[in-house]
Amino acid sequence: MTEIAYETDIATDRARVLEALNTHDGLTGWWTNDVNRKDEVLFFNFPGVPEPFQLRRDQADEDRVVWVNVGAFPPHWAGTTISWDLKETPGGTRVAFAHSGFPEGEAEIPMTSETWGLLMTRLKDYAETGEPNPFFTV
Repeated sequence: MTEIAYETDIATDRARVLEALNTHDGLTGWWTNDVNRKDEVLFFNFPGVPEPFQLRRDQADEDRVVWVNVGAFPPHWAGTTISWDLKETPGGTRVAFAHSGFPEGEAEIPMTSETWGLLMTRLKDYAETGEPNPFFTV
């Protein structure tokens, strides 16, 4: 299986990073401005995309946030897992991101990896400043 991984230091505490990853205002502050939720499933809508991405929140605490793709769309995300490990550092929080479970040779990995890199920058900026600037607007 193939994994996309990034690590970044964010100059704020873990509670603020967790808020950015686990609340409606947080998620709409850096990823997409159209997020809905039913129980533990988050529905992420994107411009020009025919249906929302459906991610089930399996864990969300000060150490780790984990989502599992439970929808049929996008097909290359089927059965993948997205995780953020949060570690307190003297300057704030180190975030280790992984999107794992892609089959070997998945053609969409370069585009998906590039997008996650850009999203990690938005997450960092939002968590540090509190200024919403979602990457996608519907």
